[in-house]
Amino acid sequence: MSWFRKDRQPEVWEVADDQPLGDIGAAHKIREICASAAAIAEAMAAAGGRNAEQKRAADAERYQAGIKRALEIAMQISDDSMRDISVSQIIRLCVKVDHLKTARVLLRTIRSEKTRTELIAECPALIDQDAAS
Repeated sequence: MSWFRKDRQPEVWEVADDQPLGDIGAAHKIREICASAAAIAEAMAAAGGRNAEQKRAADAERYQAGIKRALEIAMQISDDSMRDISVSQIIRLCVKVDHLKTARVLLRTIRSEKTRTELIAECPALIDQDAAS
C-alpha cells in the first residue's frame, strides 16, 4: 500500500553542496550534521515495537553515513582551531553512539591540547584503557 508510505526528506549530509563551503561554512555544516545524526541516535535508542531491529539497523546506517560525511568535510577545513572544534563535535557524536574506537582515533588528530583535555574530561570513556596501562 503506497498510500501510507511517506517519502523521507533527505538528510543534511545527503544534500549536495553547489559551491565550496569555506572554513566557516564547513564548520556550520558539520554542526548541522552532528545534531541531525544525534537526533537519529536518540530516536534509535527509544525505538521499540515491531520491526525494531530492522529500523535500528537502518538508523545506524543513516548516522554512520552522517559521521562519514562530517569527516569528509572536516578534512577540507584549513584552520587548525576550527578543524579541532569540528572534529570534537564528531567525537562527541561517536561517543554518543558508542563508537569509541573511532572516537579515540579522531582524538589523536586534535592538535590543541586544551580541546583534547576538555573532551577527555567531558567523555572519560575516551581514555584508551590499553594505553593507560
